[in-house]
Amino acid sequence: MSSGTQQKGGVPVMVLKEGSQRTTGADARRSNIMAAKVISEILSTSLGPRGMDKMLIDAFGDVTITGDGAAILKEMEVQHPAAKLLIEVAKAQDAEVGDGTTTAVVLAGRLLELAEELLDENIHPTIIIDGYKKAMDYAIQIANEIAQPINVEDKNQLALVAMNSLSSKIVSEAKDYLAKIAVEASAIAVEKVSDKYNLDLDWIKLEKKKGQSLFETQLIQGIVLDKEVVHPGMPKRVVNAKIAVLDAPLEIEKPEWTTKISVSSPQQIKGFLEEESNILKSYVDKLAEIGANVVITQKGIDEIAQHYLAKRGIMAIRRVKRSDIEKLAKATGAKIVTSIKDIRPEDLGTAGLVEERKVGEEKMVFVEQCPNPRAVTILLRGAADRILDEAERSMQDALHVIRDLYREPKIVPGGGAFEMEIAKRLREWGRKLPGKEQLAVLKFAEALEHIPTILALTAGLDPVDAIAELRRRHDAGEFDAGVDVLSGKIENMAKINVVDPLLVKSHVIRSAAEAAIMILRIDDIVAAAQTRTGGPSKSKTEGGEEGESKSSD
Repeated sequence: MSSGTQQKGGVPVMVLKEGSQRTTGADARRSNIMAAKVISEILSTSLGPRGMDKMLIDAFGDVTITGDGAAILKEMEVQHPAAKLLIEVAKAQDAEVGDGTTTAVVLAGRLLELAEELLDENIHPTIIIDGYKKAMDYAIQIANEIAQPINVEDKNQLALVAMNSLSSKIVSEAKDYLAKIAVEASAIAVEKVSDKYNLDLDWIKLEKKKGQSLFETQLIQGIVLDKEVVHPGMPKRVVNAKIAVLDAPLEIEKPEWTTKISVSSPQQIKGFLEEESNILKSYVDKLAEIGANVVITQKGIDEIAQHYLAKRGIMAIRRVKRSDIEKLAKATGAKIVTSIKDIRPEDLGTAGLVEERKVGEEKMVFVEQCPNPRAVTILLRGAADRILDEAERSMQDALHVIRDLYREPKIVPGGGAFEMEIAKRLREWGRKLPGKEQLAVLKFAEALEHIPTILALTAGLDPVDAIAELRRRHDAGEFDAGVDVLSGKIENMAKINVVDPLLVKSHVIRSAAEAAIMILRIDDIVAAAQTRTGGPSKSKTEGGEEGESKSSD
């Protein structure tokens, strides 16, 4: 469309910069809805335990193979602004609850697709938006009504929900084993404040090492460092370790400004070097004096200091990441010390064993058997890098799901049963509404049924027959009836232990509805002219002055 308007005299009045494009009204909405539908369709085949995986190749040729919705969207290079909005929604879903990203995007795409049908019937977007808002609020109200409370002290119940989140991943054959490890790690890291639980996932470290199988994955009640002991003369195994955790270097610090030292004899150089050595020796003596037999620092350790530490029988590890230093302090009860001169015996942490071990082809240091660890490590093993990457993503999802249960200990049936029940009750409520909002509420219910439809498709069932059977059973009061994708039948989800956290499901509904509403509100797209790449940004005008060069699409 033209970026200017025509006056009576035929002289155009330019409002937008030359080369800008403006799309308004129905065309703008159709463009946005189409982009959202494309993203939704890409992800829909990855939904559920029988969902397919995607192979994503970036500009550098690196390959990612995953069925995880958040990972797929992160790796895709999307250009359309409406599609980017949907990806932002998925990222928010992933950051907030850690699961349900695929469901949120698929549901948002379906809501927009059905909204387009209402737009074609000349129903105003404002009416559709109001209907969707009311449907979203009522759906979350129903969700709270049908949710079942669980006891978070019961590790078996937590493991069942974690297993369900792992069942749609590449690592599903080891879901029982990995879910138990995730629950055990969470039980150690969780803190109870008054009547509420707080699980900070920063205190659960995921460390990957290629080799062996997923079933060799271990939970270490302490911290694993991807480092090795700095000096061959140091002990490789320390029992009943007293650990000094430092954010200070064991080396002579260089001055911040340029300095010159004038010497007139070899004795002065010798004295200078001896003084350096004495300073480093005093550091090591101080550490040995307070009883430290393991030193772990974020900074460097000088070769002379290494020598003195080895002579004293102290194990040392250097250049450890800040995040690992914090986890070490949490696990061992140590205080992070920034000045070696001020270190005291009560600043030391304790661990039953600190040992350097060979894992695969590399050496790692294990700090374990901590008396009261508040931070732990899950050491993931796998035959290939891609499997390890997927195992890490899957374990993060499982840990997020457990965290969600600690935050709100309620579960709802999975396998599409939850969506079918909400859709059924929305229809009953929506038909009583006056005006055209009723149509939007009914479309919202229809969109929710899209989730069990996809689950039935990926399981190889006839989606029409599956939805008809689900509707019949839900009308008969069986609100736990859903699609068992593994057996290819409609089953009671509670009996086969297919459940999801309420927090994830209610967040999916809210995220999807808000994304659809945000895109429906847009009725005008003004795109600035694309700048020409590779050319000069400015050009000389006839008068010799510099002016901006213009490019058109």
